[in-house]
Amino acid sequence: MSFVEVARRVEPVAEVECLRMNPGANCDFRIVVDDRPTMPPNAYQTLDSSGRPVLAFTAALIAIVRNGDELAFVMSHEASHHILGHLERMDRNASEGAAAFGRIARETAGATPDQIREAELLGAQVGARSYSKEFELEADRFGTRVAAEAGFDPLHGAEFFLRLPDPGNRLMGTHPSNGERIATVQSAAAELGLGPFRR
Repeated sequence: MSFVEVARRVEPVAEVECLRMNPGANCDFRIVVDDRPTMPPNAYQTLDSSGRPVLAFTAALIAIVRNGDELAFVMSHEASHHILGHLERMDRNASEGAAAFGRIARETAGATPDQIREAELLGAQVGARSYSKEFELEADRFGTRVAAEAGFDPLHGAEFFLRLPDPGNRLMGTHPSNGERIATVQSAAAELGLGPFRR
């Protein structure tokens, strides 16, 4: 199944779910391909200058998905980041981290302005990452629903994780282990009455 066909089916479902969860929000998803040849396999959610949610997929990622279910799951996952407000929550966490680390630095005897700025930058990084694994699992769970409602099999789609390097459970990592992600999809699928995970 083509990228365009998957997007055509996933986008309206994601929009309906977005408006249901966030009445009045900008839920007009724009789905794009990042065709820069140097970009590794990746998909991400961002906002354009007008606040419109953008779901971007590198050509390298599109090349390694094996079927429409996998692509639909990844697309639904990225849409879920916007639906669940993860960018805004990350920004808030980063601001809180910067403020906390900056306050500690300012209270440290002899701290220079440069040291305070460095502490704030570090605090922003720590704050932004503090719940990133939870956000990924939340997006996997909600993305399971979006993919299923769009007529795809999220259990089959989540087999994509089996081919990715496992990020493990590193202290400052941004993604949970592949096993955690698969278990999350299995749990969400069971709640929706979908069948067992196929290996």
